Amino acid sequence: MSVENSGPGNKVSWIEINKEHEGQRIDNFLIALLKGVPKSRIYRIVRKGEVRINKGRCNAKQRLECGDIVRIPPVRIAERTTQIYVPAVLQNALQNDILYEDDFMLILNKPSGFAVHGGSGINSGIIEGLRQLRPENRYLELVHRLDRDTSGCLLIAKKSSMLRKLHELFRTNAVTKSYLCLLTGRWARKKQRVNAPLLKNIQKGGERVVVVNKAGKPAETNFRRLQLFKDATMVKASPKTGRTHQIRVHAAWLGHPIIGDPRYGAADVNLLFRKKGCKRMFLHAEDLQFEHPEKGEVLIISAPLPKELEIFLNREKKL
Repeated sequence: MSVENSGPGNKVSWIEINKEHEGQRIDNFLIALLKGVPKSRIYRIVRKGEVRINKGRCNAKQRLECGDIVRIPPVRIAERTTQIYVPAVLQNALQNDILYEDDFMLILNKPSGFAVHGGSGINSGIIEGLRQLRPENRYLELVHRLDRDTSGCLLIAKKSSMLRKLHELFRTNAVTKSYLCLLTGRWARKKQRVNAPLLKNIQKGGERVVVVNKAGKPAETNFRRLQLFKDATMVKASPKTGRTHQIRVHAAWLGHPIIGDPRYGAADVNLLFRKKGCKRMFLHAEDLQFEHPEKGEVLIISAPLPKELEIFLNREKKL
């Protein structure tokens, strides 16, 4: 029994995994299969052992192998009477801001202000919008993530086999990433390597924050100064690891948080720059460089700086 001719219903169903879904995490597989079921419900049935792989319990991060038999419990699926709402600005980006595309992947110049995926009170994100606008693409999965307020290069796989290969490139640091960010104050140094471990934490209000802590996971970022302004410094940040909020936390640890950062920045400075025209966090994923797993050629993809940031910088240069 394969994914194509079997699915969930009012009874327990058993699905045999084929090569298309080999290597995919069980939670992502279930989210795509059980459209209309809240993610919280999906994670709950996995946690309770109602979902099984080859008759054994599994965790949400377990990856599927070709030939695995997945047990799907009876799950009520909401009627799909309405489509996911995709705002016009996001539709435009998803249709017109593709930096690179072939049969295996696409790279989008992600707009600021949109989450890469739905959840945590967000009905939909980049990946859900892309799937809706491209029903002909049966498989679309995020290779990595960008924060909601970060713009720039976002890599999306169009085949499960490519997703596995791209994940391996990220795991082995075979992908070079660089970000443009505007830091508060005038940074005296021309370059600096920050090697400071990061630990995830939870504040009382439930907001997730990350802190520099010896008990955290290793994290390394290289900063290089590009230009000094009156009250700010443009830098290029190249993370060697991919920890949550890594560049933002390392910049704040240097004493020069990113302008517009609502979580790790300085509220008074953010307000000042907002009045001057910088109405978002100034963090942009400018470049991605890696060897194409199928074609063997080196891809160097650059995302142009959003117009609102270009306009702001031009004003700053005139001061």
